[in-house]
Amino acid sequence: MAVCEAGSISRSSGSIFKASSAIARAVAALERGLGVPVFERKPRGMLLNAYGEAVRQRGVRINEEIAEAVEDFSRAGRRQHSLDRSVVSRLLLNGRGLLLLIGIAELRSLSAAGARMGLSQSGASMALTRMEAALGQKLFQRMMQGMIATDAGVRLISRGKRIVAELRHMQADIAAISGSLQGHVAIGALPLGRTHLLPAAIAAALRRFPNIRVTTVESPYDVLVAGLRDGDIDFIVGALRPDDAELITEPLFADRLGIIVRSGHRLVGVASSLRDLLDACWILPRPGAPGRGLIDLAFREMALTPPLPAVETGDLAVLRSLLMNSDMLTAISPRQLSHEIAAGDLAQLSVDLPMTERPIGLTLRAGAMLSAPALAILDEIRGVAGTMRPKP
Repeated sequence: MAVCEAGSISRSSGSIFKASSAIARAVAALERGLGVPVFERKPRGMLLNAYGEAVRQRGVRINEEIAEAVEDFSRAGRRQHSLDRSVVSRLLLNGRGLLLLIGIAELRSLSAAGARMGLSQSGASMALTRMEAALGQKLFQRMMQGMIATDAGVRLISRGKRIVAELRHMQADIAAISGSLQGHVAIGALPLGRTHLLPAAIAAALRRFPNIRVTTVESPYDVLVAGLRDGDIDFIVGALRPDDAELITEPLFADRLGIIVRSGHRLVGVASSLRDLLDACWILPRPGAPGRGLIDLAFREMALTPPLPAVETGDLAVLRSLLMNSDMLTAISPRQLSHEIAAGDLAQLSVDLPMTERPIGLTLRAGAMLSAPALAILDEIRGVAGTMRPKP
């Protein structure tokens, strides 16, 4: 960043208090690590090339994350004790230290996190002790369930994860400029995105760009949003939630619940309203799930008491098996069981549920700069979603 701003190694030396020889070695190491030159060496100085500009943009974002972390810890420090602002910067610029902290948080084990990085338990313990001593506060507590991050640890690790994500995207940016779309994309998959939308989009993207690697994360919405904020997840596909200032939502199409039973059920062709289903044996999502709230609302709109389900589950495999092997029924998006309905194993009752419509779409972190592979998959998702909208 300093060489970029100054236009030469020698002129950058004074601004960051480093010897020119050390800066030259650092730039050379960066270029070796990326596998491409980031500067053009000219008589008038060092000029960024296209690769360098991509690296610079990610570097700016990393510096922004560090600056926000410094301010965050400084505010907390004023409430507790004074903290040298440079300490936080040094911690977040220490790649191996960051990876160790992230590993401890994920594995809840100091020895396991150290082993993942090739460190002995004593070496990992010493590194963590040095970081905590520099900050003047504990980053982890030893609990019965393992090593649990303190509030300070959570803040530092969250920023660290975003920095690691920018470095991951940097490699994908370099590959894209070279003409090869490759890199890793992590997608949060909510139930309404898993059945058709996301698989079809991933398959289409991989046909065009076979070097992309995709990981889907299937967890409750709150867990996925935490991963999105930390940079572990690039975007989420599924039912949209109320507005959040830190998130951007993009509706793709609307979905509505339907009443699903086995194809030979006595209610097929008979039931016409929710009133006909009051005495049925229900399978419903757990309380607090969006689908449960919608079906309860549909009953209340008809001045009916919502049913007490015999089974509460969010597992599609359990739900599918119960429907096929009993006279139970459920309220779910027909898209989630479209294959079984098309095969004739399950059927949708002709009961209209107008109060259960909800938008399905994309959730992204505000201000995030996605990699080229992530943008390619987003384009495919939008294309598949276009085929799922009702014809005008």
